[in-house]
Amino acid sequence: MNALRWTARKLPWGFVLFALAALVIQAHAGWRTSLLFDRVAITDGQWWRLWSGHLVHFGWPHFVADAGLFLILGFILGQAQSWLFPLVLLLLPAVISAAVYFFDPGMARYGGLSAVDLTLLLFVAGQGWQRNWKDWFWPAVLAVYVGEIVLESTVGHGQGGGMIRFDDPEIHVATSAHLAAAACALLMLAAGLGKKAARPRVA
Repeated sequence: MNALRWTARKLPWGFVLFALAALVIQAHAGWRTSLLFDRVAITDGQWWRLWSGHLVHFGWPHFVADAGLFLILGFILGQAQSWLFPLVLLLLPAVISAAVYFFDPGMARYGGLSAVDLTLLLFVAGQGWQRNWKDWFWPAVLAVYVGEIVLESTVGHGQGGGMIRFDDPEIHVATSAHLAAAACALLMLAAGLGKKAARPRVA
């Protein structure tokens, strides 16, 4: 019983509940129409889509990849970083969607947790690099991210999800959302949020 209580306390519940909400939506495909980031609907006043669109995924492979990484990042960041939960659940999705809405007018529809994931991944990597500038691991994470953005913007743009196949052939990787994610991570790092968020890498 004590072990169960200890485990329950250690779970990043904010991340778990967010992923469960995405799972419920994924299991009810008909909900996508009402929740997806849809530019026309948002312009007509359906502002909740700026937030709820991140819970919608284009197929199970897309959901598993996004929600899986989201939960992993939740465990890395840790329950102690309680300020991250309202930031992730309330601010990041809306900020990223707003950036897509205003700066990428050609993006008619958008969904998925990938941009939120990438914000947190860059944040963790940036914190780790600040803790030890000689550690090759965190610069490598940042380099992979930059390489992904470059490929998305050039070779991969319009070619689906790369290794992930979406269930809608008209959907492609949302490069603008990932660029917004990078900007959000830089702002979080500049603000000095979560100094203990990135744990030292164990050799």
